[in-house]
This record gives sequence, structure tokens and C-alpha cells, in this order.
Amino acid sequence: MGGRMQGMAGMILETKRLVLREMTQDDFPALCRTLQDEKAMYAYGHAFSDAEAQAWLDRQLGRCRRDGFGLWAVILKKTGRFIGQCGITWQDAGGIQVPEIGYLLERAYWHHGYATEAAVACRDYAFHTLGMERVYSIIRDTNIPSQNVAKRNGMSVCGSLVKHYHGIDMPHLIFCVSKKEA
Repeated sequence: MGGRMQGMAGMILETKRLVLREMTQDDFPALCRTLQDEKAMYAYGHAFSDAEAQAWLDRQLGRCRRDGFGLWAVILKKTGRFIGQCGITWQDAGGIQVPEIGYLLERAYWHHGYATEAAVACRDYAFHTLGMERVYSIIRDTNIPSQNVAKRNGMSVCGSLVKHYHGIDMPHLIFCVSKKEA
């Protein structure tokens, strides 16, 4: 599972049902289907404006250029449709920078196992391709579905923190798994 696809520009990972590839500016409308959906963005406390969605995309493109990884487009193989994002980003976990596996899918594709499938592939990529020894997921304490994805990805709670976002204190749980545990 999750081998590197050779000869296909931007492709990073392939799973049984998904392809993960670098995002491009052309993905903006598809990205907005999630980032501008208030229900999909409940863990962020608001839906994004066009400017916030563009800043998000720019941040992912910059991460890929700078770090060699970031949040990638999740493409459903069967249809070729962009259904969300999943990948690895550097995040602050209480003052330390850690590699985080993040995922955010379009609501129509929730509860089909896609987030778990993509997250497991990203975990394995972090361990076997990037040589990381431990990966994390930092998840709002009220976001039970994302916590369940982290657990299915072999992670367990290893800490907590409070993020201050849009004037709201948001408690988060820090999940992690080491290469030895995976």
C-alpha cells in the first residue's frame, strides 16, 4: 500500500481507492467545497472566505516547495474527483515543531474510510520515505470523528494544548504514534 507513483507529475501516494498528489491553483474551486462549508469546518469555528481559502492553498503550496511535503489533494480513483486533503505538515505542539498528519474531506465523502486510508498512507510515507520516527495529529477535543481516524491510524493521546483561533480558546488533544508502534 502507498507506493510512490513514478512518472506522474505531482503524484505522491497511491492507495487502493485514492491518489494523493500535490495541490495546484486549479484545485481552488474544489478546495472551497470543503473550506467554505460551515458544517465541514466546524472544528475551525467558521467557514473560510475566498481570501482565507486562497491563503490556505498558498500555505500548502509553500510547504510543499519548502519542506517537500504538505497537505496533498485526495483524489478518488474511481471518479478522478478531488474529495479533500491529507498530508504531513510541521505544526506547533506546545512549543515544539512536530510532523502532523492532517486530513479534511468534503462532507459528501465522510464515513467511507477515505480519511483513514489517506492518513495511514501518510503515516507510512512519513516513516518509510521521509525517515521520521514519530508522527502526530492535533485534534480539537470536540472532533470525535477525527479522533477516531487518529486511533485507527495507530495513534493514542500523548498530550493536549489550547489553540486560540478567531478569538476562541479551542482545547486540542495531541495524538501520536512512533515508527516502532505502527
